[in-house]
Amino acid sequence: MPIQSIRIPQMGEGLQEALLVEFLKQPGEMVKRDEAIYVMETDKASTEVESPFSGRLVAWLVKEGTVLPIGTEVAQMEVEGPASTNHSGGHSPSQTTSSSASDRSTGTVLSHASATMSATTKVRATKPNRFVPPRTRAYLKDKGLLDVADEIPCKGTKLTPEDVDHYLATASHAHGSVDRDSADDVASQSTYDERPVPKQQITLNYRLVRSMQTTVPVTVMNEVDWTAMASARQQIKAAGGTETSFYLMLWCVAQALSHHPLFRSSISSDGTVLRTYRDVQFGIAVALPEDMLVTAVVRAPEGMSRDEFFASVNRQIDLARQGVDQADPSITISISNIGTANMRFGIPAIVAPAVATLALGEVFDAPVPDGAGFRFQKRAQLTLAFDHRVINGVGAAAFMNDLKYLIETFSIA
Repeated sequence: MPIQSIRIPQMGEGLQEALLVEFLKQPGEMVKRDEAIYVMETDKASTEVESPFSGRLVAWLVKEGTVLPIGTEVAQMEVEGPASTNHSGGHSPSQTTSSSASDRSTGTVLSHASATMSATTKVRATKPNRFVPPRTRAYLKDKGLLDVADEIPCKGTKLTPEDVDHYLATASHAHGSVDRDSADDVASQSTYDERPVPKQQITLNYRLVRSMQTTVPVTVMNEVDWTAMASARQQIKAAGGTETSFYLMLWCVAQALSHHPLFRSSISSDGTVLRTYRDVQFGIAVALPEDMLVTAVVRAPEGMSRDEFFASVNRQIDLARQGVDQADPSITISISNIGTANMRFGIPAIVAPAVATLALGEVFDAPVPDGAGFRFQKRAQLTLAFDHRVINGVGAAAFMNDLKYLIETFSIA
């Protein structure tokens, strides 16, 4: 049976890369055409990608949790029947595989159809049709020459490590004389450790980079009186409860979100469509060992009692602490408790495709006027980063002021 390539399909105009989240089929399994075989995440949505062929999955050529250019060959399949009876189903053009394993590595298949691949995989050089394959790019990075890749002469349309070696052998370069051998000697004498970036961090990095590329971040701050929250926490503790004042604040956030639909919204990648979710759903940043972060998600709390809400928060945070990241494109706002790290305030990052992140700082005692003197009052700083493409300053202020009111008037009665 012929071997066919499975490639990341073009899912929308202008899309250059996607995050491969999860494999749904394993090598050796039989797959039907149009059956879901893996999950990918883009700036638009998480999508189950269907097989363009019927046959047996031979191998995955990439890893889960990897950011890949559109058109990348991700798998190979033994196809049932003549190749002409199977169609690409929206995938990049497939071809019978005859290349070696090194030629099948991520990002090496380049054609007119893959001209939109990101610069992280294909580095354009001075000649319009020349590119730098991943193997050469890694070699350039090792030699500290990524920034001058377009200055290195090559014999053909593809820059090779041999071209780089020839360039290094010259006495000087266009950007000035550099003793590369001395630099390599210094590097070889340095001691360092290397390890793969964890899958969870790759996923978070992908979303953060998307945010940097697409959002227009603005930050506002509001200091709130924490007296009512602290009092309610003491009452809960006296009754044997374990909920912290952060949980109480999350309850207030849920109430505020129900009245501010823009904070339940996301915007399309081209900025022309605003999607507003009917139910409240928000993420909670959960810290894991080794400075890892995952997201717990609370969905549709509107119909819950307060005890049901707290139980839901506990369940989702417990899952997150087990390493289960629950974020998806429907999560439009995330909440982070930076006060647990003894930080009074900080400017949070927006994690795409969310439109806002709210950070609660450390609760502190502050002097406030009291008649002719002063008294100390427990206070906390709330910091909101929001995407100005979706929410304007007045809308952000209205949300923060409503949240401030709910916090300062909170009661468990």
